[in-house]
Amino acid sequence: MIVRRRPLPNQAALTGPCLIGLVLLTIATGPPAARASTPAPAPRTSLPTIERQVMCVTCKIPLQVAQSTQANRERAFIQSLIDEGKTEAQIKDALLAQYGPTVLGLPGAHGFDLTVYLVPLAAFLALLVTLAVLLPRWRRHARARSAGAEPLPALDAGDSARLDADLARFD
Repeated sequence: MIVRRRPLPNQAALTGPCLIGLVLLTIATGPPAARASTPAPAPRTSLPTIERQVMCVTCKIPLQVAQSTQANRERAFIQSLIDEGKTEAQIKDALLAQYGPTVLGLPGAHGFDLTVYLVPLAAFLALLVTLAVLLPRWRRHARARSAGAEPLPALDAGDSARLDADLARFD
């Protein structure tokens, strides 16, 4: 059985305005290649975002919780950079130039500072290797011990009757 779809009563009338609207929308927004080539504006950063990532150089605690005059000076310096329209990376570079590497909340990813990232990773991998080696041994040892274990002694008639009575009482 072939079912034919009936056209809507004003389908032809709807197609014209829809097509015109689509053409106008394309003209207004420009071709897709032109939209893709324009760089997106860099997102503006905020003081709380930067405060979470840097340290107070005198207190040696995160800037967001520091309450000292030096912390207030750092906040004012950061806010002035934000007002100038600097990006997060530019602000961090300016902080490094002004206060040195102790201002960053995270150690660098080069030189001796790299050990902060590598030592925990190496310890975790060593733990995994140790488990991969020892776990099969432990399982083999447990199986061998259970296979060689003496079977449990059978219950005598008195103990069996008492067990049956106790189980019947709980049913």
